[in-house]
Amino acid sequence: MSMSVTAKDICSKELNSVKDTDTLSKCLEGFKKGMPPVLAVLDEKGKYVGMITRRAILRSRLDFTMAKVRPLMQVAPQISPDMPLGELAKLMIGSGMRQLPLFERGKLLGFVTDEDIIHAAVGDEWGRGAVEKVMTRAPHTIESSRSVGAVFGLMREYGISHVPVMEGGRLVGMISIEDILENIYWPQRRQTTGDIVGEKIETLGIAVKGIMASPVITVDSKTSLRDAEKQMHDHDVSCLCVVSGDRLVGILTKLDFLEPISQVAAQARKLTIQFGVKDIEIDESQQGFMMNEFDSFSHKYQEAFQLGTLFVYMKSHGDSTMRGTPMIHCRLQFRTTRGTFFAASEGWGVEPTFRVALDRLERRLLRSKELLAYNPRFARDYMRKMGLPSEEE
Repeated sequence: MSMSVTAKDICSKELNSVKDTDTLSKCLEGFKKGMPPVLAVLDEKGKYVGMITRRAILRSRLDFTMAKVRPLMQVAPQISPDMPLGELAKLMIGSGMRQLPLFERGKLLGFVTDEDIIHAAVGDEWGRGAVEKVMTRAPHTIESSRSVGAVFGLMREYGISHVPVMEGGRLVGMISIEDILENIYWPQRRQTTGDIVGEKIETLGIAVKGIMASPVITVDSKTSLRDAEKQMHDHDVSCLCVVSGDRLVGILTKLDFLEPISQVAAQARKLTIQFGVKDIEIDESQQGFMMNEFDSFSHKYQEAFQLGTLFVYMKSHGDSTMRGTPMIHCRLQFRTTRGTFFAASEGWGVEPTFRVALDRLERRLLRSKELLAYNPRFARDYMRKMGLPSEEE
């Protein structure tokens, strides 16, 4: 993958802006077709103070005609013109933001979006690779007859935003968090809290097939990354279902593109860790704990995997706390030269939740055929970790 492409090469130069005192209705007027899904937010003196995205507005349950821009404004990390693709992708994952403002000599030039990075990356030789190299394998699915509440719980538990919908073993649709917001939560603008609560209970019980997107946009597992990116762009979707014949074998999201792109910034023959957090403040001691745990983990598996990145995604579950300790959802994705491995956990506090997730990931590694084919001793390690005598293997 070429490192010669920089932020300035792919930056969207056209800019639309709003004032921080404008209403959200004013924002919607600024999102013109062909423009980045982000607006620059200016203060009363015309100085840049942040950005607001279409996604943030649509996810809010505010009255567009009354609510102001400032409460939904985000302050994203600023990038420089010479920042390469790998660093841009890494910063997006770490910040949890998919649009980054580009400044040169204190002046805002434009925004770099996730689509800009992906489009530039697939234009290189890397884009000739097959979808199966980066897709998320064996994705979580749900039956079309299950309730919206059930799929929402699945998304919350595993920190995902897209779920393929099945019916009798066949792929029949796709449901996203945006589908739920658009069909369930946004229409619930009622005059009283009672109306909202009552309707929420009722509508979360409707079947998934009632709001899923169908037919599904699919690509074959052998489709090139370049062609898959074009499909996403042409159909204006952020997730594709990957099939082999008529069988669902994976899904492909923008994050699946960004993760391997970000690894270009990593040192060769080394296991690295990358964090993405949302609604959580992680202090130095907590990050130090996770780094120490990862150092111990990488010491054991460096020889087997040599090159890879552990992506750690953490978010808080709203106001859920126990004696002041927040409930944390932790999702791990370990992308390596021998495959991609996943694990997740929920718990109280950053350190214990991360430790449980890492332990679950290690168990999956130890029983994986990729690792066992490399060295049978990992089978013995797995048996010991499970408390079983190795002779049973």
